[in-house]
Amino acid sequence: MNLEKRRKNRRVPLLLAGLAVIAAASAGYALGGQSGQSEAQALSARQAEVAAKSRQVMPFDLERTMHRFAKTGTGGMQTVTAKDPADAQQIKLIREHLTEEVARFSKGDFGDPASIHGGEMPGLRELEAGHDRIDVRYAEASTGAQITYTTSDPTLIKALHAWFDAQVTDHGQHAQHG
Repeated sequence: MNLEKRRKNRRVPLLLAGLAVIAAASAGYALGGQSGQSEAQALSARQAEVAAKSRQVMPFDLERTMHRFAKTGTGGMQTVTAKDPADAQQIKLIREHLTEEVARFSKGDFGDPASIHGGEMPGLRELEAGHDRIDVRYAEASTGAQITYTTSDPTLIKALHAWFDAQVTDHGQHAQHG
């Protein structure tokens, strides 16, 4: 093998190692930076922690509901629904909670997500600072409710999308994109 080929072959592992470091650093938020654990173990521990904190903030049962986060060109939509369409109690609790959250978010109060996910949650600081440039609206869904976030500010759209991604990662089986 000639010298140039050997140099190129060495660059690939270095490039991959560099990308792995960047990925690990950006995943540090979700993984909490726990050493000695595999990425999967750290993520599982993070999701268990978030589920425990969620139960203290959200009145509905995480096992009986689903969070969906759909990104749009102007922000996104957060929907929480009961898995069982006949579960009137969960639907009532979802609607009450999301009604309260819309009132808080409209004032820049993102304390509930911060208490669940931590103050370093991606997008959170930008949403708090720019809340007056985001139209936050509540609407009932057949088995729950939804919050629609609309803004023309590209920085806030990016923050909303990062915030949505963090929620899906943190909530694991209790959340999904779409």
